[in-house]
Amino acid sequence: MGDSEIILVGGALLAAALGASVLAARIRLPALLLFLAVGMAVGSDGAGWLRFGDYDAARRIGTIALALILFEGGLGTGFARIRPVLGAALRLGMLGTLLTALMGGVAAAFLFGLPLIHGLLLGSILASTDTAAVFGVLRGSALRPRLTRTLEGEAGLNDPVAVLLVVGFISWIQDPAYGAGDMAVLFVRELSIGAMSGVLFGWAGAAGLRRVRLEPAGLYPVASIAVAALAFGAAQTLDGSGFLAVYLAGLALGGDSVPNGRALRVFHGGVAWLAQVLLFLVLGLLVSPGQLGSVAGESLVLATLILLVARPAAVMLALVGQRYSANERLILAWAGLRGAVPVVLATFPVIAGIHDAARFFDIAFFTVVISTVVQGPTFPWLARVLGVTGLPEPDRNERAPVPGRVPPLITRLWSSEDEDPADPVRVAGVQVAEVLRRRPDVAGAVVALADGRLAVTGPTMAVGSPRQLERFALRHLREEDSPWWRMVIETLRMPAWAP
Repeated sequence: MGDSEIILVGGALLAAALGASVLAARIRLPALLLFLAVGMAVGSDGAGWLRFGDYDAARRIGTIALALILFEGGLGTGFARIRPVLGAALRLGMLGTLLTALMGGVAAAFLFGLPLIHGLLLGSILASTDTAAVFGVLRGSALRPRLTRTLEGEAGLNDPVAVLLVVGFISWIQDPAYGAGDMAVLFVRELSIGAMSGVLFGWAGAAGLRRVRLEPAGLYPVASIAVAALAFGAAQTLDGSGFLAVYLAGLALGGDSVPNGRALRVFHGGVAWLAQVLLFLVLGLLVSPGQLGSVAGESLVLATLILLVARPAAVMLALVGQRYSANERLILAWAGLRGAVPVVLATFPVIAGIHDAARFFDIAFFTVVISTVVQGPTFPWLARVLGVTGLPEPDRNERAPVPGRVPPLITRLWSSEDEDPADPVRVAGVQVAEVLRRRPDVAGAVVALADGRLAVTGPTMAVGSPRQLERFALRHLREEDSPWWRMVIETLRMPAWAP
């Protein structure tokens, strides 16, 4: 196939993916299934237009794509956004993933007649939730902000854990002398190096972008990709977790901590969508539909056990001692969508030469399909049934503004019951209409309220007219020469809010 034909086929596949996305929205079917179907239709067992069976190339494609997806996940969240729920997100991402892998692995060994260590390897491949899939379902729901932040944090933190479990169990299979102690050392080394690399390059990149103005503005996405590549590459080179590093780098650049933050999120959102489409096309090309029947029954049972038993049990155990209600824990359990990650992880044992590992792709296929078909569409409905959606009740101590009269400035300390000050849903009992600017140093923001007033959130809350808030910000600026209060004043003096 010549260069022109490759470009033509690539364009046709992208057009088909876009068409599938539009069609899926109209018929209310998860778009990922249609991308998967496109890969199967054009593969060797379908029309035969594309014959692809190179697992090493699939792993390389998957690694790059997953790194881009994780970076976008961190960038779209921002550290200030998940800081209030970081402890719970870490528990779910690490302990929850480990428990899901162990329980799913035992079930896999029993169902497929595998040695226990092979079953644990398969359980690890299927244990991680998918960043893009979770973010996609959250965008279509009205889940409480605290639960949304928890799921966003978990989705980025559990992928590195699943990767290390897969690598560790492969080493254990290849070398029986390898054991749990060696896996523990692997975890400590890779996560420590990955965390240091992500923090170093992420925060250095954010600081550099705040201080250096880039012209033209199109260079900002170039800079963000450079930060992601440096964080990931440095960690991997030093035998650390590149996936953890790239996610932490995205968190550092997230929110409004850098100029053109919204444009960066839009750009990387498109890149992540393209990466996920590519991964599902690869899965479709690698899966042989004619061989699916041999593992169909057991795979469906395994997928059901992971979704209905292993994942809920892992969430309940991981969140012991955390302040989540029973209904909140149930929705967190149901939000564990599988997606592109098993596609990447299923290539590892094949490349390593593990016996009968090619079947793992077929098993992953059923797990991804069941998760996409069952969990995705039912998530918003279940959240409403469990009563974990909607906005908090208005603060009865705050009076609503009287029409025709400018109410006095309201100030008080921010309470933990007010949810996340970096992304509030209501302030003083009034719904937030738009977040105008987020505070870069601590959790806080300038927001427009549904009743026409503005508010400053953070350690101290203030609600009033633009003029009232400007006087409030000027007083704070005289007391502390902080860049934040200059940003507040600059926002309030924008033409849209100027009196």
